[in-house]
Amino acid sequence: MDELHQRIKGRGSSDNPINRFEGNYIDYNLDEETGEKPNPKTKLFTDHTKEIISYNKSPDIPFNAGLNVYRGCEHGCIYCYARPFHEYLGFSVGLDFETKIMVKYKAPELLKKTFQSPKWKPQVIAMSGITDCYQPIERKLLLTRKCLEVLAEFRNPVGIITKNHLITRDIDLLKELNEFNCVSTTISVTSLDNKITEVMEPRTSRPYRRLKVIEKLANAGIPVGVNVAPIIPGLTDHECVDILKSATDAGATRASFIIVRLPFKVKDLFEEWLQQNFPDRKDKVLNKIKDMRGGKLYEAEFGKRMRGEGNFAEQIRDLFKVQTKRLGLNNDHTKLTTEHFIRNSGKQLQLFT
Repeated sequence: MDELHQRIKGRGSSDNPINRFEGNYIDYNLDEETGEKPNPKTKLFTDHTKEIISYNKSPDIPFNAGLNVYRGCEHGCIYCYARPFHEYLGFSVGLDFETKIMVKYKAPELLKKTFQSPKWKPQVIAMSGITDCYQPIERKLLLTRKCLEVLAEFRNPVGIITKNHLITRDIDLLKELNEFNCVSTTISVTSLDNKITEVMEPRTSRPYRRLKVIEKLANAGIPVGVNVAPIIPGLTDHECVDILKSATDAGATRASFIIVRLPFKVKDLFEEWLQQNFPDRKDKVLNKIKDMRGGKLYEAEFGKRMRGEGNFAEQIRDLFKVQTKRLGLNNDHTKLTTEHFIRNSGKQLQLFT
């Protein structure tokens, strides 16, 4: 690893590693007056994609169709496995991923066009399969909300996963979808420690706010679960029981977990982040990850990349199994349905009456 870079407040990464395809490196020069690295402002770029639904071919991901309104994520989670996708756009996995956000401004229109097509086979769509659909810029752009309006209009089921309290803004639409068993929500909780989350996930909602999200969704009758993800051995794994208990008390009925994934240059970013923020735990964390990844920091093999392998991985799986059973989680096996899908929605039919 190269020399340690200066940490930037409010950002997960402090560097812009070279794009592995193009060999480009864009550094942010130090301010001449303060001697500090400036915090780059978020810039939005138009994504001109013509197809709004992406399809998953990975056998260990529990959905087929995905809807990602944004590429790149201002949340800035240092461990985010989606960072390498930004390299396909000519950007870096580092600060670029957090500050250069590709926006699909026409997402609602494209989604409506998709549903109107006879080629569309009604199925569950996952939102935030890659980057968070409720990241900060959504407060202003409202693209996720507009997509939910389309989903509700056509009664197409959707599963949403987020780390942001902003989802509660759209409870009215979520309730409308839930009337037809067309929505499921999941809140990711990594840690209950504010000191960890504020540097690990700098622009996400803090832990207590995420628990409040679960409570508000549950009180509105909307199915909600918790995803303890990612679990970082040596740093957050000891919190699993407390997270599950707190989420259950808030109203979660489902729970899942994922072990931290560090593909490509995310490994380097994460290692530097540990050195900056938790130097005393760095070796312990990295060694435990390697123990779960066959001696490496990342194992890309399907079936292993999410859960890891080895004794420590088995301990986490066993702990999770015992605790979810004790708390009565994952007992509801109701599935989302497409039986209420309307290809010619009511709003369209009004045009002919």
